Amino acid sequence: MTINERAEKAVELKLSGGYNCSQAVTAVLADQTDLTGDQLKHITAGFCAGMGNLEATCGALIGAGMIAGLKTEGKGTLKLARQMQELFRERCGAITCKDLKAVTDGKPLCPCEECVRNAVLIYGDVMGLR
Repeated sequence: MTINERAEKAVELKLSGGYNCSQAVTAVLADQTDLTGDQLKHITAGFCAGMGNLEATCGALIGAGMIAGLKTEGKGTLKLARQMQELFRERCGAITCKDLKAVTDGKPLCPCEECVRNAVLIYGDVMGLR
């Protein structure tokens, strides 16, 4: 599956109502890890609505960072996470859920499905999956 297909699948999962943003991202990138999709879904269950409903860091971005950490076994992950954060901020306008969901002109800065899509695409860019 291409990174674009993964991104669209993540959006579908998020819109299905059965996955939060972090879960949707990790589900489509599960093959990048040694964990199962179910294990990742359980691990990321608390990372919705901005880091456990605190409106902090976007769960989609957290999910991408978690997968990067698992993929690299923690080696160089901080640099990769920083790159993902910078790209996410460029594409989405912010990295916190509170700011991403802030409504201006009748719509949020970046809807959840766009955050999910962008997190997967950014993971692909940073990790060379294009």
